[in-house]
Amino acid sequence: MVAATWFDYRGKIDYNLKVMESLKIGDKVIYPAQGIGIIEDIQEESYNGQPCRTFHIRLVCNNTLVVIPSNSAVEIGLRRPISQKSVNKFFHFIKNCPVDISSDWKDRYKENFDLMKSGQLEDIAVVYKTLYFLSQTKPLSFREKKMLEKARELIITELAVSSCSSPEKISAKLDQTLSSCLKDLKIGSEL
Repeated sequence: MVAATWFDYRGKIDYNLKVMESLKIGDKVIYPAQGIGIIEDIQEESYNGQPCRTFHIRLVCNNTLVVIPSNSAVEIGLRRPISQKSVNKFFHFIKNCPVDISSDWKDRYKENFDLMKSGQLEDIAVVYKTLYFLSQTKPLSFREKKMLEKARELIITELAVSSCSSPEKISAKLDQTLSSCLKDLKIGSEL
């Protein structure tokens, strides 16, 4: 299961490298599987005798400070939050992206884990929608339940920052969007 792409920066290494060069202290970034971070410091350091720019990022979710060399930031998946105009595109995407819940739970967990690890919002949306729909038909395993909660948290925090809305408003809109998808799915299966 691979999420369709809809953000203009996805897969564009040159663009991401330019973004890494444009980051400054105080900027918000997305750290894969952790969510929002704020750049507290940028330093020039030496690694293996080579000068390297490092980002000191405070993760909002747990107040941890991580230090990331700029030359591996793109590889790690560090990125800016989506733009405000992309928030509506996100809701369109999650409403219309296909869901496949037929695979074995072990295969599904590994696939979902890899998607979560990518840090891309559309991948996290596919995981969330898949697990949400699955949870409506049967109880999730402990690990899948935790993954569902984490995916929801990552989506809500990024969209709240990007749209300048409250997490509560984003949460309500996400619930409404998925409820309408589930209703459409039930109606479609009855026909």
